[in-house]
Formats: sequence, C-alpha cells, structure tokens
Amino acid sequence: MPTPGSAQHPATELDSRYSSALNPRPGAAGAVATEWAEAQRRMEDAEIFWVSTVRPDGRLHVTPVIAAWHDGNLYFSTGPGEQKAKNLAHDRHCALTTGNNSLTEGLDLVIEGTAGAVTDPALIEEVIAAYETKYGAHITAPDGTFHGLGDGFRTGNVAVFAVAPDTAYGFGRDGGAFTHTRWTF
Repeated sequence: MPTPGSAQHPATELDSRYSSALNPRPGAAGAVATEWAEAQRRMEDAEIFWVSTVRPDGRLHVTPVIAAWHDGNLYFSTGPGEQKAKNLAHDRHCALTTGNNSLTEGLDLVIEGTAGAVTDPALIEEVIAAYETKYGAHITAPDGTFHGLGDGFRTGNVAVFAVAPDTAYGFGRDGGAFTHTRWTF
C-alpha cells in the first residue's frame, strides 16, 4: 500500500494486475504509471463529469455535472433541492468520473473523496473565476447555457461543493496498451 501524499504530490502506483506488461508498439517501453500532472490536465480540460452519490436508502445516484479543478479540489454545483444535494446532506462521500468513450485511446479518471459545501464568499469568487475560465461563453454570455451561474453561487441559490481527492484512479489506453494508476492523497 503506498504512503499517502499531498494534493499536489500524491503517492502514485501502477497496478500491474490491470496494466499491459508490454506496450505492443514496436520499440515502445512497458506500461508506466500516469503522472498526476497529466491527470490534472485532463480534469482541467474535461467538460463533463459524472458525480456518483449515495441515497439515504443506499441506492446509488449518478448524474452528469460540469466541474472545475482549482487549487487541489474539484468543484461542482447543484440546486439545493436536487437529488445529489439531498444525498450529500446524508452522506458526503462521492466520486466524480470523466473520460472519453474509446477502447484504444485516452485516460478515464475516477476521483473519490468527501464533498464539502463551499460558503466562503472569497472562495466562491475563485470558483466562479475557475468556471468562467474553463467554460467561457457557456457561463459569461447572456445566451450561454449556464449564464447566471455565478450569481446563483453568490446568492446560495446554487449549492457549490468541493471534493478534495482521497484516492484517484486513471485508466489509460494507448494503442492497445493499458495502464491502471492509483493516486493516494
């Protein structure tokens, strides 16, 4: 079991049970763990995440969200009366996943952690800036899909959650080679 690391430098481990022993491309090296910096870059670029929460009766709830990686946390939002907000009020454990639906290329990510409500006005402004930088006109333009989201954050009409990773997993595929990386924080 790896020794936990920090949000900037988690312990990184390649799980050889689920990784290709050899890269099938001629002259290529064997499977190596994905660097955390690459996982962060993919989170910053991903437009959609799927958040998984647990209902009070134990059933799972999975739904797509937009999210922004900022300062070691993954931030997402929801209406205070929506199912995921109700679930998180009961059990703050959750997972956010993202990736690309390809069998031969890409990196799928699973971020497991505990969601905490964000209410600090200064941090809310940082999260708004992160969302606006990432999603641009979808949030800032009057006809954008999520226009007014920042105001919803400020007024509390939209609940904002931060997930600091406890454990994250990366499932990489590169031309037939597979990697399974675990990061422990």
